[in-house]
Parts: sequence; structure tokens; C-alpha cells
Amino acid sequence: MTQPTEQEIKKRAYEIWERHGRPKGKEDEFWQQAEQELRNEDKSSPIRTPDTL
Repeated sequence: MTQPTEQEIKKRAYEIWERHGRPKGKEDEFWQQAEQELRNEDKSSPIRTPDTL
């Protein structure tokens, strides 16, 4: 399983931040949420099969 890159997390965190109205002081919260979402997407990816692990 590959880990999301910093750039992928940064992009997703920015998208989450925008969706929530760009609040100040929530950077860490959105970073964590983005990282978790990306990890969950990787786990549910249809490309991941026993042959590709």
C-alpha cells in the first residue's frame, strides 16, 4: 500500500478548507482529514488485488 504524498495531502486539505469556508486555525484538522481520506481511498481502490499487493 502506498502512502499519499505530501503534495496529494496538501491539495486535498486545501479542497476541504475551501469547502468549509476557509476558516482560520484549522490547518492541522484539515491536513489530518485529507490524509485519512486519501488512505481510505487507497484501501478501497479496485486496483488493489492480492496480485498487486
